[in-house]
Amino acid sequence: MAETTSPQDRILVGKSDHLEYLLLKLANRHGLVAGATGTGKTVTLQVLAEGLSNAGVPVFAADIKGDLSGIAAPGQGKDVFVRRAAEIEIPYQPDRFPVVFWDVFGEQGHPIRATVSEMGPLLLARLLELNDTQEGVLNVAFKVADENGWPILDMKDLRALLQFVGDNAAEIGAQYGNVAKTSLAAIQRQLLMLENQGADSFLGEPALDLNDFIRTDRDGRGVVNILAADKLMAKPRLYATFLVWMLSELFETLPEVGDLPKPRLVFFFDEAHLLFNDAPKPLLEAVQQVVRLIRSKGVGVYFVTQNPLDVPEEVLGQLGNKVQHALRAFTPRDQKAVRAAAETFRQRPGLDTSKAIMELAVGEALVSLLEEGGVPGMVDRALIAPPAARVGPLTPEERAAIVAASPLRGKYDQTLDRESAYEILAKRRHLPEEPAQAATASGGLGGILDRLTETLGSSGIPVGRSTGGGTAPSGGAAPSGKGKGGGRQSMSLTELVIRSAAQSFARSASTQIAREGAKILRNSLGGIIGGAIGGAIAKEGGGGRGRRTRAVGSGVPPTGSADFAGEMSDLLGGKGRR
Repeated sequence: MAETTSPQDRILVGKSDHLEYLLLKLANRHGLVAGATGTGKTVTLQVLAEGLSNAGVPVFAADIKGDLSGIAAPGQGKDVFVRRAAEIEIPYQPDRFPVVFWDVFGEQGHPIRATVSEMGPLLLARLLELNDTQEGVLNVAFKVADENGWPILDMKDLRALLQFVGDNAAEIGAQYGNVAKTSLAAIQRQLLMLENQGADSFLGEPALDLNDFIRTDRDGRGVVNILAADKLMAKPRLYATFLVWMLSELFETLPEVGDLPKPRLVFFFDEAHLLFNDAPKPLLEAVQQVVRLIRSKGVGVYFVTQNPLDVPEEVLGQLGNKVQHALRAFTPRDQKAVRAAAETFRQRPGLDTSKAIMELAVGEALVSLLEEGGVPGMVDRALIAPPAARVGPLTPEERAAIVAASPLRGKYDQTLDRESAYEILAKRRHLPEEPAQAATASGGLGGILDRLTETLGSSGIPVGRSTGGGTAPSGGAAPSGKGKGGGRQSMSLTELVIRSAAQSFARSASTQIAREGAKILRNSLGGIIGGAIGGAIAKEGGGGRGRRTRAVGSGVPPTGSADFAGEMSDLLGGKGRR
Protein backbone atom coordinates (compact mmCIF):
# COMPACT_ATOMS: atom_id res chain seq x y z
CA MET A 1 0.00 0.00 0.00
CA ALA A 2 1.38 3.40 -0.93
CA GLU A 3 2.27 5.48 2.10
CA THR A 4 0.41 8.72 1.34
CA THR A 5 -0.56 9.53 4.93
CA SER A 6 1.41 10.74 7.92
CA PRO A 7 2.22 8.38 10.83
CA GLN A 8 -0.34 10.24 12.98
CA ASP A 9 -3.15 9.25 10.60
CA ARG A 10 -2.61 5.50 10.70
CA ILE A 11 -2.03 2.48 12.93
CA LEU A 12 0.65 -0.12 12.31
CA VAL A 13 -0.89 -3.60 12.15
CA GLY A 14 1.99 -5.70 10.78
CA LYS A 15 4.33 -6.26 7.87
CA SER A 16 4.13 -8.31 4.67
CA ASP A 17 6.48 -7.16 1.92
CA HIS A 18 5.62 -3.70 3.23
CA LEU A 19 4.16 -2.24 6.42
CA GLU A 20 0.42 -2.75 6.79
CA TYR A 21 -1.46 0.24 8.20
CA LEU A 22 -5.06 0.80 9.26
CA LEU A 23 -6.04 4.29 8.10
CA LEU A 24 -7.77 6.17 10.92
CA LYS A 25 -10.16 7.97 8.59
CA LEU A 26 -11.36 4.56 7.36
CA ALA A 27 -11.35 2.80 10.72
CA ASN A 28 -15.07 3.51 11.11
CA ARG A 29 -15.77 1.27 8.08
CA HIS A 30 -15.81 -1.67 10.48
CA GLY A 31 -13.68 -4.78 10.49
CA LEU A 32 -13.19 -8.45 11.28
CA VAL A 33 -10.54 -10.37 13.23
CA ALA A 34 -10.98 -14.12 12.73
CA GLY A 35 -9.06 -17.29 13.42
CA ALA A 36 -9.01 -20.54 15.32
CA THR A 37 -8.36 -20.66 19.06
CA GLY A 38 -4.73 -19.99 19.96
CA THR A 39 -3.72 -18.38 16.65
CA GLY A 40 -3.26 -14.84 18.01
CA LYS A 41 -6.63 -13.08 17.68
CA THR A 42 -6.41 -11.52 21.16
CA VAL A 43 -2.93 -10.13 20.49
CA THR A 44 -4.16 -8.58 17.23
CA LEU A 45 -7.09 -7.05 19.07
CA GLN A 46 -4.69 -5.60 21.66
CA VAL A 47 -2.41 -4.17 18.94
CA LEU A 48 -5.38 -2.42 17.33
CA ALA A 49 -6.66 -1.12 20.68
CA GLU A 50 -3.22 0.25 21.61
CA GLY A 51 -2.87 2.00 18.25
CA LEU A 52 -6.32 3.56 18.50
CA SER A 53 -5.67 4.73 22.07
CA ASN A 54 -2.38 6.35 21.04
CA ALA A 55 -4.28 8.14 18.27
CA GLY A 56 -6.79 9.55 20.79
CA VAL A 57 -9.63 7.16 19.88
CA PRO A 58 -11.57 5.62 22.80
CA VAL A 59 -12.06 1.86 22.63
CA PHE A 60 -14.55 -0.60 24.04
CA ALA A 61 -13.60 -4.27 24.13
CA ALA A 62 -15.15 -7.36 25.69
CA ASP A 63 -12.51 -9.38 27.57
CA ILE A 64 -13.58 -13.01 27.45
CA LYS A 65 -10.64 -14.69 29.20
CA GLY A 66 -9.25 -11.73 31.14
CA ASP A 67 -6.12 -11.55 28.95
CA LEU A 68 -6.91 -8.10 27.57
CA SER A 69 -6.73 -6.53 31.04
CA GLY A 70 -2.94 -6.54 30.74
CA ILE A 71 -3.17 -3.50 28.46
CA ALA A 72 -3.27 -1.43 31.66
CA ALA A 73 0.27 -2.58 32.60
CA PRO A 74 3.55 -1.97 30.75
CA GLY A 75 4.97 -4.73 28.55
CA GLN A 76 7.58 -7.06 29.99
CA GLY A 77 9.93 -7.14 27.01
CA LYS A 78 9.53 -10.86 26.29
CA ASP A 79 11.97 -12.28 23.79
CA VAL A 80 9.24 -13.23 21.33
CA PHE A 81 8.02 -9.63 21.12
CA VAL A 82 11.49 -8.12 20.92
CA ARG A 83 12.34 -10.48 18.04
CA ARG A 84 9.08 -9.69 16.25
CA ALA A 85 9.81 -5.96 16.52
CA ALA A 86 13.22 -6.56 14.96
CA GLU A 87 11.69 -8.66 12.15
CA ILE A 88 9.38 -5.87 11.08
CA GLU A 89 12.05 -3.22 11.73
CA ILE A 90 10.36 -1.20 14.44
CA PRO A 91 11.63 -0.36 17.95
CA TYR A 92 10.10 -2.22 20.86
CA GLN A 93 8.97 0.26 23.52
CA PRO A 94 6.99 -1.05 26.56
CA ASP A 95 3.98 1.07 27.39
CA ARG A 96 0.75 1.08 29.35
CA PHE A 97 -2.64 2.58 28.45
CA PRO A 98 -5.52 4.31 30.28
CA VAL A 99 -8.13 1.69 31.16
CA VAL A 100 -11.56 1.70 32.79
CA PHE A 101 -12.91 -1.69 33.85
CA TRP A 102 -16.62 -2.53 33.57
CA ASP A 103 -18.64 -5.54 34.69
CA VAL A 104 -22.36 -6.17 34.23
CA PHE A 105 -22.35 -7.89 37.63
CA GLY A 106 -20.26 -5.18 39.32
CA GLU A 107 -17.60 -7.61 40.56
CA GLN A 108 -14.52 -6.77 38.47
CA GLY A 109 -15.32 -3.23 37.46
CA HIS A 110 -17.96 -0.52 37.45
CA PRO A 111 -21.49 -1.92 37.06
CA ILE A 112 -23.20 -1.45 33.72
CA ARG A 113 -26.96 -1.03 33.88
CA ALA A 114 -29.75 -0.23 31.49
CA THR A 115 -33.38 0.46 32.31
CA VAL A 116 -36.06 -1.91 31.07
CA SER A 117 -37.52 0.93 28.97
CA GLU A 118 -34.15 1.51 27.30
CA MET A 119 -33.83 -2.18 26.59
CA GLY A 120 -37.21 -2.22 24.85
CA PRO A 121 -39.55 -5.16 24.17
CA LEU A 122 -37.61 -6.56 21.21
CA LEU A 123 -34.29 -7.05 23.00
CA LEU A 124 -36.01 -8.03 26.23
CA ALA A 125 -38.01 -10.70 24.41
CA ARG A 126 -34.73 -12.13 23.07
CA LEU A 127 -33.20 -12.03 26.52
CA LEU A 128 -36.21 -13.88 27.97
CA GLU A 129 -36.38 -16.33 25.03
CA LEU A 130 -40.03 -15.53 24.35
CA ASN A 131 -42.01 -16.85 21.41
CA ASP A 132 -43.95 -14.56 19.06
CA THR A 133 -47.17 -14.69 21.09
CA GLN A 134 -45.41 -13.92 24.36
CA GLU A 135 -43.45 -11.13 22.70
CA GLY A 136 -46.75 -9.65 21.53
CA VAL A 137 -48.07 -9.59 25.11
CA LEU A 138 -44.84 -7.93 26.24
CA ASN A 139 -45.33 -5.26 23.56
CA VAL A 140 -48.85 -4.64 24.84
CA ALA A 141 -47.49 -4.20 28.39
CA PHE A 142 -44.93 -1.65 27.18
CA LYS A 143 -47.65 0.20 25.28
CA VAL A 144 -49.84 0.41 28.38
CA ALA A 145 -46.93 1.76 30.44
CA ASP A 146 -46.05 4.29 27.76
CA GLU A 147 -49.60 5.63 27.48
CA ASN A 148 -49.90 5.99 31.25
CA GLY A 149 -46.46 7.52 31.74
CA TRP A 150 -45.21 4.74 34.03
CA PRO A 151 -41.39 4.46 33.97
CA ILE A 152 -40.22 0.85 33.70
CA LEU A 153 -36.76 0.93 35.23
CA ASP A 154 -36.01 -2.40 36.85
CA MET A 155 -37.31 -5.92 37.22
CA LYS A 156 -39.87 -5.19 39.91
CA ASP A 157 -41.39 -2.49 37.70
CA LEU A 158 -41.81 -5.01 34.92
CA ARG A 159 -43.36 -7.58 37.27
CA ALA A 160 -45.83 -4.99 38.61
CA LEU A 161 -46.73 -3.96 35.06
CA LEU A 162 -47.37 -7.56 34.01
CA GLN A 163 -49.56 -8.09 37.07
CA PHE A 164 -51.57 -4.99 36.18
CA VAL A 165 -52.02 -6.21 32.61
CA GLY A 166 -53.15 -9.60 33.90
CA ASP A 167 -55.63 -8.05 36.35
CA ASN A 168 -57.10 -5.91 33.57
CA ALA A 169 -56.72 -8.38 30.72
CA ALA A 170 -60.31 -8.00 29.48
CA GLU A 171 -60.21 -4.20 29.18
CA ILE A 172 -56.66 -4.10 27.76
CA GLY A 173 -57.35 -6.99 25.40
CA ALA A 174 -60.41 -5.21 24.01
CA GLN A 175 -58.14 -2.37 22.87
CA TYR A 176 -54.90 -4.11 21.91
CA GLY A 177 -55.88 -7.72 21.26
CA ASN A 178 -56.11 -10.82 23.39
CA VAL A 179 -53.82 -10.90 26.43
CA ALA A 180 -53.54 -14.56 27.32
CA LYS A 181 -52.94 -15.40 30.97
CA THR A 182 -50.75 -18.32 29.88
CA SER A 183 -48.43 -15.94 28.00
CA LEU A 184 -48.21 -13.65 31.01
CA ALA A 185 -47.37 -16.63 33.22
CA ALA A 186 -44.63 -17.73 30.80
CA ILE A 187 -43.07 -14.25 30.81
CA GLN A 188 -43.14 -14.15 34.61
CA ARG A 189 -41.44 -17.55 34.80
CA GLN A 190 -38.70 -16.37 32.46
CA LEU A 191 -38.20 -13.28 34.60
CA LEU A 192 -37.75 -15.51 37.61
CA MET A 193 -35.14 -17.57 35.79
CA LEU A 194 -33.34 -14.38 34.81
CA GLU A 195 -33.26 -13.24 38.43
CA ASN A 196 -31.98 -16.60 39.61
CA GLN A 197 -29.05 -16.25 37.20
CA GLY A 198 -28.20 -12.83 38.59
CA ALA A 199 -28.76 -11.20 35.21
CA ASP A 200 -31.38 -8.83 36.63
CA SER A 201 -28.50 -6.76 38.04
CA PHE A 202 -28.11 -5.40 34.50
CA LEU A 203 -31.62 -3.88 34.57
CA GLY A 204 -31.95 -0.81 36.76
CA GLU A 205 -30.44 2.54 37.60
CA PRO A 206 -28.18 4.44 37.44
CA ALA A 207 -28.20 3.65 33.72
CA LEU A 208 -24.98 3.84 31.78
CA ASP A 209 -24.15 7.20 30.20
CA LEU A 210 -22.51 6.17 26.93
CA ASN A 211 -20.54 9.41 26.94
CA ASP A 212 -18.45 7.82 29.69
CA PHE A 213 -17.12 5.47 27.01
CA ILE A 214 -16.00 8.38 24.83
CA ARG A 215 -13.20 9.82 26.94
CA THR A 216 -9.50 10.62 26.70
CA ASP A 217 -6.89 10.97 29.43
CA ARG A 218 -4.77 14.02 30.24
CA ASP A 219 -2.26 13.05 27.55
CA GLY A 220 -4.97 12.91 24.90
CA ARG A 221 -4.93 9.14 24.58
CA GLY A 222 -8.21 7.34 24.18
CA VAL A 223 -9.50 5.42 27.20
CA VAL A 224 -9.71 1.66 26.70
CA ASN A 225 -12.98 0.45 28.22
CA ILE A 226 -12.70 -3.25 29.07
CA LEU A 227 -15.78 -5.31 29.88
CA ALA A 228 -15.06 -8.27 32.15
CA ALA A 229 -16.97 -10.92 30.21
CA ASP A 230 -15.66 -14.19 31.68
CA LYS A 231 -18.75 -14.65 33.85
CA LEU A 232 -21.02 -13.02 31.29
CA MET A 233 -20.00 -15.64 28.74
CA ALA A 234 -21.81 -18.26 30.82
CA LYS A 235 -25.00 -16.43 29.78
CA PRO A 236 -24.51 -16.01 26.03
CA ARG A 237 -27.99 -14.65 25.43
CA LEU A 238 -27.44 -11.89 27.98
CA TYR A 239 -24.02 -11.17 26.47
CA ALA A 240 -25.42 -10.85 22.95
CA THR A 241 -28.40 -8.77 24.07
CA PHE A 242 -26.12 -6.45 26.03
CA LEU A 243 -23.87 -5.85 23.00
CA VAL A 244 -26.82 -5.17 20.69
CA TRP A 245 -28.29 -2.79 23.25
CA MET A 246 -25.05 -0.78 23.37
CA LEU A 247 -24.90 -0.53 19.59
CA SER A 248 -28.54 0.55 19.43
CA GLU A 249 -28.08 3.15 22.16
CA LEU A 250 -25.04 4.61 20.41
CA PHE A 251 -26.92 4.76 17.15
CA GLU A 252 -29.89 6.53 18.74
CA THR A 253 -27.99 9.00 20.93
CA LEU A 254 -24.92 10.07 18.92
CA PRO A 255 -25.33 12.84 16.32
CA GLU A 256 -24.55 12.44 12.65
CA VAL A 257 -20.97 13.49 11.94
CA GLY A 258 -20.18 11.87 8.58
CA ASP A 259 -16.59 10.89 7.84
CA LEU A 260 -14.17 12.17 10.47
CA PRO A 261 -10.35 12.19 10.44
CA LYS A 262 -10.60 9.46 13.07
CA PRO A 263 -13.46 7.57 14.76
CA ARG A 264 -15.15 8.84 17.89
CA LEU A 265 -15.25 5.30 19.30
CA VAL A 266 -14.33 1.79 18.18
CA PHE A 267 -16.03 -1.37 19.49
CA PHE A 268 -14.48 -4.82 19.52
CA PHE A 269 -17.06 -7.61 19.97
CA ASP A 270 -15.29 -10.82 20.92
CA GLU A 271 -16.99 -14.18 20.34
CA ALA A 272 -19.20 -12.43 17.80
CA HIS A 273 -20.96 -15.65 16.78
CA LEU A 274 -22.91 -15.43 20.04
CA LEU A 275 -24.44 -12.24 18.72
CA PHE A 276 -26.09 -14.04 15.83
CA ASN A 277 -26.73 -17.60 17.01
CA ASP A 278 -30.48 -18.34 17.07
CA ALA A 279 -31.21 -14.64 16.71
CA PRO A 280 -34.77 -13.91 15.47
CA LYS A 281 -35.10 -12.19 12.13
CA PRO A 282 -36.18 -8.78 13.54
CA LEU A 283 -33.08 -8.71 15.75
CA LEU A 284 -30.79 -9.62 12.85
CA GLU A 285 -32.35 -6.88 10.76
CA ALA A 286 -31.80 -4.40 13.59
CA VAL A 287 -28.12 -5.36 13.90
CA GLN A 288 -27.62 -5.11 10.14
CA GLN A 289 -29.21 -1.67 10.05
CA VAL A 290 -27.16 -0.38 12.98
CA VAL A 291 -23.87 -1.71 11.55
CA ARG A 292 -24.67 -0.17 8.19
CA LEU A 293 -25.63 3.26 9.51
CA ILE A 294 -23.56 3.75 12.66
CA ARG A 295 -20.51 4.55 10.55
CA SER A 296 -21.92 8.03 9.98
CA LYS A 297 -22.01 8.49 13.76
CA GLY A 298 -18.24 8.11 13.86
CA VAL A 299 -18.30 4.62 15.42
CA GLY A 300 -16.37 1.63 14.13
CA VAL A 301 -17.42 -1.94 14.93
CA TYR A 302 -14.97 -4.86 14.79
CA PHE A 303 -16.15 -8.43 15.19
CA VAL A 304 -13.76 -11.00 16.66
CA THR A 305 -14.70 -14.62 15.99
CA GLN A 306 -13.29 -17.98 14.93
CA ASN A 307 -14.71 -18.15 11.44
CA PRO A 308 -15.91 -15.38 9.11
CA LEU A 309 -18.96 -17.50 8.39
CA ASP A 310 -20.09 -16.91 11.97
CA VAL A 311 -21.14 -13.45 10.79
CA PRO A 312 -24.19 -13.15 8.49
CA GLU A 313 -23.41 -12.21 4.91
CA GLU A 314 -25.35 -8.95 5.18
CA VAL A 315 -23.09 -7.87 8.05
CA LEU A 316 -19.91 -9.40 6.62
CA GLY A 317 -20.34 -7.30 3.50
CA GLN A 318 -20.06 -4.14 5.65
CA LEU A 319 -16.66 -5.10 7.10
CA GLY A 320 -13.87 -3.47 5.11
CA ASN A 321 -10.80 -4.10 7.31
CA LYS A 322 -10.00 -7.80 7.76
CA VAL A 323 -7.36 -9.75 9.64
CA GLN A 324 -7.63 -13.52 9.16
CA HIS A 325 -5.54 -15.81 11.38
CA ALA A 326 -5.12 -19.53 10.78
CA LEU A 327 -8.02 -21.93 10.33
CA ARG A 328 -7.62 -25.67 10.70
CA ALA A 329 -9.33 -27.89 8.15
CA PHE A 330 -9.49 -31.47 9.41
CA THR A 331 -12.92 -32.33 8.02
CA PRO A 332 -14.70 -31.64 4.70
CA ARG A 333 -16.88 -29.13 6.51
CA ASP A 334 -13.81 -27.29 7.80
CA GLN A 335 -12.31 -27.25 4.30
CA LYS A 336 -15.49 -25.72 2.96
CA ALA A 337 -15.31 -23.03 5.65
CA VAL A 338 -11.70 -22.25 4.69
CA ARG A 339 -12.63 -21.81 1.02
CA ALA A 340 -15.53 -19.56 1.99
CA ALA A 341 -13.24 -17.45 4.21
CA ALA A 342 -10.70 -17.10 1.41
CA GLU A 343 -13.38 -15.83 -0.96
CA THR A 344 -14.13 -12.85 1.30
CA PHE A 345 -10.79 -11.24 0.39
CA ARG A 346 -9.69 -9.29 -2.63
CA GLN A 347 -7.34 -11.85 -4.14
CA ARG A 348 -3.66 -11.16 -4.85
CA PRO A 349 -2.21 -12.81 -7.98
CA GLY A 350 0.18 -15.59 -7.08
CA LEU A 351 -1.19 -16.09 -3.54
CA ASP A 352 -3.29 -19.18 -2.86
CA THR A 353 -5.44 -17.73 -0.08
CA SER A 354 -7.14 -21.00 0.86
CA LYS A 355 -3.82 -22.76 1.25
CA ALA A 356 -2.23 -19.84 3.12
CA ILE A 357 -5.05 -19.75 5.73
CA MET A 358 -4.15 -23.31 6.79
CA GLU A 359 -0.40 -22.65 6.82
CA LEU A 360 -0.33 -19.50 8.95
CA ALA A 361 1.77 -19.68 12.11
CA VAL A 362 0.82 -18.12 15.43
CA GLY A 363 1.21 -14.36 15.10
CA GLU A 364 0.75 -14.46 11.32
CA ALA A 365 -2.39 -13.42 9.46
CA LEU A 366 -3.86 -12.64 6.08
CA VAL A 367 -4.45 -8.89 6.07
CA SER A 368 -6.70 -6.81 3.82
CA LEU A 369 -7.16 -3.19 4.92
CA LEU A 370 -8.99 -0.36 3.19
CA GLU A 371 -6.82 1.89 1.08
CA GLU A 372 -7.31 5.50 0.01
CA GLY A 373 -10.77 5.96 -1.46
CA GLY A 374 -12.17 3.11 0.62
CA VAL A 375 -10.98 0.40 -1.78
CA PRO A 376 -10.13 -2.95 -0.11
CA GLY A 377 -6.45 -3.73 -0.38
CA MET A 378 -5.34 -6.99 -1.93
CA VAL A 379 -4.80 -9.68 0.67
CA ASP A 380 -1.26 -10.12 2.01
CA ARG A 381 0.36 -12.61 4.33
CA ALA A 382 1.77 -10.53 7.20
CA LEU A 383 3.51 -10.74 10.57
CA ILE A 384 1.45 -9.00 13.26
CA ALA A 385 3.23 -6.25 15.20
CA PRO A 386 4.01 -6.89 18.90
CA PRO A 387 1.90 -5.14 21.54
CA ALA A 388 3.58 -2.59 23.81
CA ALA A 389 1.58 -3.44 26.95
CA ARG A 390 1.52 -6.67 28.92
CA VAL A 391 0.07 -9.72 27.19
CA GLY A 392 -1.89 -11.61 29.82
CA PRO A 393 -4.21 -10.78 32.70
CA LEU A 394 -3.67 -8.41 35.59
CA THR A 395 -3.60 -9.77 39.11
CA PRO A 396 -6.76 -9.18 41.18
CA GLU A 397 -4.82 -6.65 43.28
CA GLU A 398 -3.71 -4.70 40.19
CA ARG A 399 -7.25 -4.64 38.82
CA ALA A 400 -8.69 -3.52 42.19
CA ALA A 401 -6.17 -0.66 42.37
CA ILE A 402 -7.14 0.59 38.90
CA VAL A 403 -10.86 0.41 39.73
CA ALA A 404 -10.27 2.31 42.99
CA ALA A 405 -8.40 5.08 41.15
CA SER A 406 -10.95 5.32 38.32
CA PRO A 407 -12.37 8.79 37.55
CA LEU A 408 -15.83 7.15 37.44
CA ARG A 409 -15.57 5.71 40.93
CA GLY A 410 -18.84 6.18 42.83
CA LYS A 411 -20.95 7.16 39.83
CA TYR A 412 -22.39 3.71 39.14
CA ASP A 413 -21.45 1.71 42.21
CA GLN A 414 -24.67 2.26 44.21
CA THR A 415 -28.05 1.12 42.93
CA LEU A 416 -30.68 3.86 42.54
CA ASP A 417 -34.36 3.10 43.16
CA ARG A 418 -36.59 6.08 42.39
CA GLU A 419 -40.37 6.15 41.96
CA SER A 420 -41.40 4.18 38.91
CA ALA A 421 -44.09 1.77 37.73
CA TYR A 422 -43.86 -0.44 40.81
CA GLU A 423 -44.47 2.41 43.27
CA ILE A 424 -47.14 4.03 41.09
CA LEU A 425 -49.11 0.81 40.71
CA ALA A 426 -48.72 0.02 44.42
CA LYS A 427 -50.38 3.32 45.26
CA ARG A 428 -53.05 2.66 42.65
CA ARG A 429 -53.97 -0.64 44.31
CA HIS A 430 -54.53 1.19 47.61
CA LEU A 431 -56.85 3.83 46.16
CA PRO A 432 -60.15 1.95 46.79
CA GLU A 433 -59.46 2.02 50.54
CA GLU A 434 -59.12 5.81 50.76
CA PRO A 435 -62.80 6.81 50.17
CA ALA A 436 -63.91 4.37 52.88
CA GLN A 437 -61.47 5.89 55.35
CA ALA A 438 -62.62 9.36 54.41
CA ALA A 439 -66.28 8.42 55.08
CA THR A 440 -65.42 7.10 58.54
CA ALA A 441 -63.48 10.23 59.38
CA SER A 442 -66.44 12.45 58.44
CA GLY A 443 -69.02 10.63 60.55
CA GLY A 444 -69.32 7.33 58.67
CA LEU A 445 -72.69 5.84 57.85
CA GLY A 446 -74.23 7.42 60.93
CA GLY A 447 -73.60 10.83 59.41
CA ILE A 448 -75.10 9.67 56.13
CA LEU A 449 -78.23 8.50 58.01
CA ASP A 450 -78.65 11.93 59.63
CA ARG A 451 -78.38 13.72 56.29
CA LEU A 452 -80.80 11.30 54.60
CA THR A 453 -83.31 11.67 57.48
CA GLU A 454 -83.20 15.46 57.19
CA THR A 455 -83.61 15.30 53.41
CA LEU A 456 -86.50 12.86 53.52
CA GLY A 457 -88.29 14.83 56.21
CA SER A 458 -89.27 11.72 58.18
CA SER A 459 -90.89 13.60 61.05
CA GLY A 460 -92.42 11.49 63.70
CA ILE A 461 -90.28 8.46 62.93
CA PRO A 462 -87.65 7.91 65.62
CA VAL A 463 -84.39 7.01 63.85
CA GLY A 464 -81.56 5.51 65.91
CA ARG A 465 -77.86 6.22 65.34
CA SER A 466 -74.94 4.06 66.19
CA THR A 467 -72.50 5.81 68.50
CA GLY A 468 -69.60 4.77 70.58
CA GLY A 469 -71.81 3.31 73.31
CA GLY A 470 -74.88 1.96 71.56
CA THR A 471 -78.01 3.29 69.88
CA ALA A 472 -79.58 6.49 71.10
CA PRO A 473 -83.01 7.46 69.73
CA SER A 474 -83.34 10.84 68.12
CA GLY A 475 -86.44 11.55 70.12
CA GLY A 476 -87.36 9.72 73.33
CA ALA A 477 -86.44 6.34 74.72
CA ALA A 478 -85.65 3.28 72.75
CA PRO A 479 -88.77 1.39 71.68
CA SER A 480 -89.67 -1.60 73.74
CA GLY A 481 -90.95 -4.93 72.53
CA LYS A 482 -89.96 -8.43 71.83
CA GLY A 483 -88.11 -7.55 68.63
CA LYS A 484 -84.37 -6.95 68.54
CA GLY A 485 -84.67 -3.67 66.71
CA GLY A 486 -83.28 -1.48 69.51
CA GLY A 487 -79.62 -1.62 70.29
CA ARG A 488 -76.27 -1.36 68.53
CA GLN A 489 -76.37 -4.77 66.89
CA SER A 490 -79.63 -4.17 65.00
CA MET A 491 -78.62 -0.64 63.96
CA SER A 492 -75.30 -1.85 62.56
CA LEU A 493 -77.20 -4.31 60.41
CA THR A 494 -79.54 -1.53 59.36
CA GLU A 495 -76.61 0.57 58.32
CA LEU A 496 -75.27 -2.25 56.20
CA VAL A 497 -78.70 -2.75 54.61
CA ILE A 498 -79.04 0.94 53.78
CA ARG A 499 -75.53 1.13 52.32
CA SER A 500 -76.14 -1.93 50.15
CA ALA A 501 -79.51 -0.66 48.95
CA ALA A 502 -78.21 2.83 48.28
CA GLN A 503 -75.24 1.58 46.29
CA SER A 504 -77.44 -0.79 44.27
CA PHE A 505 -79.95 1.92 43.55
CA ALA A 506 -77.24 4.44 42.62
CA ARG A 507 -75.82 2.11 40.00
CA SER A 508 -79.16 1.31 38.39
CA ALA A 509 -80.86 4.73 38.61
CA SER A 510 -78.03 7.28 38.49
CA THR A 511 -79.34 8.85 35.29
CA GLN A 512 -82.84 9.31 36.72
CA ILE A 513 -81.49 10.70 39.97
CA ALA A 514 -79.50 13.30 38.07
CA ARG A 515 -82.63 14.28 36.13
CA GLU A 516 -85.34 14.03 38.77
CA GLY A 517 -83.23 15.10 41.74
CA ALA A 518 -84.83 15.23 45.15
CA LYS A 519 -88.15 13.82 43.96
CA ILE A 520 -86.81 10.37 43.11
CA LEU A 521 -84.47 10.39 46.09
CA ARG A 522 -87.44 11.04 48.41
CA ASN A 523 -89.83 8.54 46.83
CA SER A 524 -87.36 5.69 46.30
CA LEU A 525 -84.93 5.87 49.19
CA GLY A 526 -87.72 6.91 51.54
CA GLY A 527 -89.43 3.57 51.13
CA ILE A 528 -86.22 1.65 51.70
CA ILE A 529 -85.22 3.56 54.80
CA GLY A 530 -88.76 3.83 56.13
CA GLY A 531 -89.39 0.11 55.66
CA ALA A 532 -86.10 -0.95 57.19
CA ILE A 533 -86.38 1.35 60.17
CA GLY A 534 -90.06 0.57 60.57
CA GLY A 535 -89.16 -3.08 61.06
CA ALA A 536 -86.64 -2.10 63.71
CA ILE A 537 -89.12 -0.11 65.80
CA ALA A 538 -92.30 -2.06 65.23
CA LYS A 539 -93.74 -3.56 68.39
CA GLU A 540 -95.84 -5.94 66.36
CA GLY A 541 -95.02 -6.98 62.82
CA GLY A 542 -96.72 -8.96 60.10
CA GLY A 543 -95.24 -11.57 57.85
CA GLY A 544 -95.54 -11.48 54.14
CA ARG A 545 -99.04 -9.92 54.41
CA GLY A 546 -97.72 -6.96 56.39
CA ARG A 547 -95.21 -6.05 53.68
CA ARG A 548 -97.74 -4.26 51.48
CA THR A 549 -99.13 -2.25 54.42
CA ARG A 550 -95.69 -0.90 55.38
CA ALA A 551 -94.88 -0.14 51.77
CA VAL A 552 -98.10 1.74 51.23
CA GLY A 553 -97.68 3.61 54.49
CA SER A 554 -94.32 4.88 53.30
CA GLY A 555 -95.77 6.32 50.12
CA VAL A 556 -93.99 3.86 47.79
CA PRO A 557 -95.87 1.52 45.43
CA PRO A 558 -95.99 -2.04 46.79
CA THR A 559 -93.41 -3.35 44.32
CA GLY A 560 -89.65 -3.22 43.78
CA SER A 561 -87.96 -1.52 46.68
CA ALA A 562 -91.06 -1.94 48.83
CA ASP A 563 -90.71 -5.72 48.64
CA PHE A 564 -87.05 -5.35 49.57
CA ALA A 565 -88.00 -3.17 52.55
CA GLY A 566 -90.56 -5.74 53.62
CA GLU A 567 -87.94 -8.47 53.55
CA MET A 568 -85.66 -6.40 55.74
CA SER A 569 -88.51 -5.55 58.08
CA ASP A 570 -89.23 -9.26 58.56
CA LEU A 571 -85.60 -9.85 59.41
CA LEU A 572 -85.42 -6.95 61.81
CA GLY A 573 -88.91 -7.48 63.27
CA GLY A 574 -87.81 -10.93 64.36
CA LYS A 575 -90.41 -12.38 66.64
CA GLY A 576 -93.30 -10.27 65.26
CA ARG A 577 -93.63 -12.58 62.24
CA ARG A 578 -96.70 -14.75 62.10
